[in-house]
Amino acid sequence: MKNATRTKSLSFRLLTSEGLVLAAFFALVALVLEQGFRESAEEALKERLRIQVYSLLSSAELKDNGELSVSPNLNDPRFTNPGSGLYGFIQQINKKLVWSSPSAIGLDPPPFPEIAPGESAFTLEKRNRYAFHYRVIWQNVAGIEREYMFTVVEDGDFVAQQVKRFTVTLRAWLLVIGVVLLLIQFSLLRWSLKPLRRIVRDLEAIEKGKRLRLDHYYATELQGLASNLNAFINSERAHLERYRNTLADLAHSLKTPLAILHGCAQSFQGNQDAVIEQLTHMDKIIEYQLQRAAAKGETKTVGTSDVTEIIRKTVASLAKVHRDKGIVFDLNMPESSPVYYEEGDLYEIIGNLLDNASKWCRTTVRVNVALNPRKNRRNYAVHLLIEDDGPGIPQQKLSEILKRGVRADENIHGHGIGMAVVNDLLELLGGKLEGLPSKALGGMSWSVYLP
Repeated sequence: MKNATRTKSLSFRLLTSEGLVLAAFFALVALVLEQGFRESAEEALKERLRIQVYSLLSSAELKDNGELSVSPNLNDPRFTNPGSGLYGFIQQINKKLVWSSPSAIGLDPPPFPEIAPGESAFTLEKRNRYAFHYRVIWQNVAGIEREYMFTVVEDGDFVAQQVKRFTVTLRAWLLVIGVVLLLIQFSLLRWSLKPLRRIVRDLEAIEKGKRLRLDHYYATELQGLASNLNAFINSERAHLERYRNTLADLAHSLKTPLAILHGCAQSFQGNQDAVIEQLTHMDKIIEYQLQRAAAKGETKTVGTSDVTEIIRKTVASLAKVHRDKGIVFDLNMPESSPVYYEEGDLYEIIGNLLDNASKWCRTTVRVNVALNPRKNRRNYAVHLLIEDDGPGIPQQKLSEILKRGVRADENIHGHGIGMAVVNDLLELLGGKLEGLPSKALGGMSWSVYLP
């Protein structure tokens, strides 16, 4: 189980992938640097052998009889020590060995390279030996001309040891740097993924009932995720609360018809019409409340809903219902207002507020929609303002009408739960409802802030 958990860990995956990339990068760097150092060491050896050839040239002399003699006092004492690793050869172009250094006892001269007189060649011979060849045409005072190949050979052990020491040092440092970079990368990953771990902890706290929503300050890239999760959580909580309230409303709504039926049952004769009427009323109540309870009950995710479209549809329906009043709906809103909320919740909120405004207004209902407003140092997704030119609601009754079963005017038809439903939904969704007298129209003004 631990291995499976590790494999699924985002930090482990990122650290492993970055570790592999670093390992491949350092392996390539080591290969390139080692090759570059080897070429540099070989180039330095080539220059040393060139100097040795020039030194050998200065020590040689073509006599009058056409023979070549070499001074025994050479600049580098290794030429005189057998097996020293530095060897000198002078050959004629017919491959006849004219001279070899005392250090080259028992060694054969390397083969001729194909070069023109005055040119040189640097070659790698057998047994890891490097050779520098220089072809010359020599003429003495007597006019005798000879053509020779001067060759200096040096064992490659020195170059190999240099490359080996460099490789060991380089790989050790690259290993240390790689480990340090992995530790730094691990720290950076821990720091970079801290907002994700914080969201996970907050979600666990919400699951345990210790928090209600994701209300910390998260990284900019995660704010959209947190908002959508909050909308989902609030919507699910609103649905659960709606089911409970609907059942309570259903039970409360059935009390009166049941009481009437109970009285009719005491003296049933002559009360058939009353019984049928109450039974029909009860059936309508049950159907309405159960429809509310089932609304969006099967939906498990929150999609995008358009506030503008919902307002237009609701206004079109209310204009038909209140056709006799001739209500003027003044709509000031964007062409589209997409938000992450259940369409049923928005219809519940907007429908109840517009229905109340239509009932209470004289002639005018004004609707304003603003996107991304800021209030009390908090950002919201939308601000909905609904005003009417009706008589308004006394200040002392504003808090009362948000309770279930309370109506501002008992003469107006209704159950007294519309504003309570709106208030409950907004509380569950994390929104805000404000009711004030309308300064523009003189009636009531309701402000709805949706996060």
